[in-house]
Amino acid sequence: MFFEQLTETRRQGVTAVETTADRTIYYFHDGDGFRTEEEPFKPFILLSSPEQLSQFEGAFSPTPLAGDMTFKLMASFPDVKTYEAAQKYLKKTPNGPWTFFRDLSQQALLEGKSRLFSGMEFSELRRLSFDLETLTTPGYDFPNSDREGDEIVIISMRDSTGFELVLSQEDMSEKELIQAFVKTLAERDPDVIEGHNLCRFDLPYLEARARRHKVKLALGRDGSTFSKRSSRFNIADRIINYSRYDVWGRHVVDTLHLAMLYDGANRNLESYNLKYLAKHFRIASDERTYVDGSKITELWNSDHATLLAYALDDVRETEALSAVLSPSYFYQTQLLPLKYQNVIIRGNGTSLDALLTCEYLRKRHSLPLPEAPRRFSGALTRADATGIFRNVWHCDVRSLYPSIILAEKWVPSRDELGEFPRLLGALRTFRLAAKDAARTAEDPAKKKYFQALQSTFKITINSFYGYLGFSQGTFNDFDMAERVTARGREILTMMLDFLTGAGAKVLEMDTDGIYFQPPAGVGKPAEFGRKIQEILPAGIEVELDSVYDAMFSYKSKNYALLSPDGVVSITGAALKSRGLEPFQRRFMAEMIDALLRDDRAAIPRAYDRIRRSIESRKIPLADLAKTETLNDSPETYKRKLAAGTGRRAAAFELAIRSERDYQSGDQVTYYITGEKKKVSAVDNAKLLADAPEGERDENTAYYLNKLDELYRNFESFILPQK
Repeated sequence: MFFEQLTETRRQGVTAVETTADRTIYYFHDGDGFRTEEEPFKPFILLSSPEQLSQFEGAFSPTPLAGDMTFKLMASFPDVKTYEAAQKYLKKTPNGPWTFFRDLSQQALLEGKSRLFSGMEFSELRRLSFDLETLTTPGYDFPNSDREGDEIVIISMRDSTGFELVLSQEDMSEKELIQAFVKTLAERDPDVIEGHNLCRFDLPYLEARARRHKVKLALGRDGSTFSKRSSRFNIADRIINYSRYDVWGRHVVDTLHLAMLYDGANRNLESYNLKYLAKHFRIASDERTYVDGSKITELWNSDHATLLAYALDDVRETEALSAVLSPSYFYQTQLLPLKYQNVIIRGNGTSLDALLTCEYLRKRHSLPLPEAPRRFSGALTRADATGIFRNVWHCDVRSLYPSIILAEKWVPSRDELGEFPRLLGALRTFRLAAKDAARTAEDPAKKKYFQALQSTFKITINSFYGYLGFSQGTFNDFDMAERVTARGREILTMMLDFLTGAGAKVLEMDTDGIYFQPPAGVGKPAEFGRKIQEILPAGIEVELDSVYDAMFSYKSKNYALLSPDGVVSITGAALKSRGLEPFQRRFMAEMIDALLRDDRAAIPRAYDRIRRSIESRKIPLADLAKTETLNDSPETYKRKLAAGTGRRAAAFELAIRSERDYQSGDQVTYYITGEKKKVSAVDNAKLLADAPEGERDENTAYYLNKLDELYRNFESFILPQK
């Protein structure tokens, strides 16, 4: 296996690791069940001086670390109780810097020289997805686990072997339903428990209803329940708050989080709704049963068969969505000294830091303090032209920043062992090997494996440059980060000068690639690509990887491309912002498509069609509704308003007025009422779920004005170009 060549890995097939007061327990596959291995667990703290614990009365074993960096002593303790006492002592008796790894499983993996899933393929991981269907008491819009009548009536289950089961109250009580679920989960013995919105709805709801019936939710492999705490993770500039569940011997994965993380990198999802995601990733069955969420109680009382089919389709799509979005995290877990669910929610900087510090401690070498953060110049990005262009080529520097680091043989200033370039170089070599293996593999399963593996390597490789500017990175180096971006700008400028000198028209430059129209009479793209390669320094590889029939350049980092097979791809928030209402996004997509295909006459027709549908109130109300994510809890929003540090916002005001238990990270969908085209959204917003039946009350003047403004933004491109 690739990863075993990077780190010293002792055990194969470990599916989970847990720590007790003084033991580390490893779980392995064993036929239809599991087996365990144990070893002593000795948690540790890193010290800058042996005097820091000179007066500590508890037992510990000091291990000097090589080198003379800040943390040059490892103090190991016989058990967790003594370890925690030492922390309290150090906090009360400050005598120089000290640090520790809060996650005890990370400490166990660091010291035990093991990695989860080593020697395994993703298909071997036992994953079980489940989904709840619940009743809602008449008069309310959303189920509440605290209301007696809002019972769980269906629990659907599916695992990665194809096993499926739908439990329902057709033939048992709610208490018996929950008991049957717990029993089935124990029998199926999954490594991973999955669900969509699992941590915000299904697990909290199941927990509350089990408590009502005094049913023990024994989800752990040792028969234990679970631990729960409030947690958060970052996606770009957003903070996602959620309830974290830890289940003994298993991992908990929320496919909603996977979708959010995917969208943070790709920015192409319009919704995180399971049904939308299934269609987006092409995993929805043509025979899929769809049910309006507001009709679940009604269907339970009138049409069990349809609701049961719907519940099974929900869990099928959840398991399939996980199979699409999980593999890269699975393979990263083989490399990192972290639990699977921690690999998913921790950022790339934190994960890479865990890998680097692990290698230092494995070699018993001292560690430095991170550098203080500072600003530095970034990548070269610009749009040299706007408009519609035909026959557009794209040349891309393969992994520009990692390639610069390796070509220049640059090492972070405090990386005395050279682990940073060693790991980066090995990962790049392994990625190329995995790409070659994926290209030549005849077995579809092997091809899929190597494709997932090379994608994982790519994600990890690209995180190395970002780590240099990571404020919490043990080996961060802001001077080196600045040198890397400066060299990147030089290389792109070399390419720019060559292209313009050859007669090409450069359209867009972004970080590591250039879109351009080739000069007249140029040969094949591959031949031209070789000419570009000749002017670049050793170690920097360029690839003229794509040719497009047309490009619409709106502004820097916002453009659309038409491929030879007729597929349109759109890049940039200005062209596909989720902050727009669906009818605006749809109209914009139609305009862009028409511009790329040189069919400008289609744009006025689309404009007139949408305008008439708004005026006549025949447009679906959902097409006018805006969806916003609550980046704070409603309580935090109210506190900020009271303190004068916040501004009123329609989504929060609606969430507060509703009876729903909205939390940070939830989405609120609303439309605007009134009669004038200029109205306050805060004072005229209404939840889409509260729209009156049989009549329409949307503000047509408001939405017609939005349509007109959007048209005017593109008018200069719509008119025939001279």
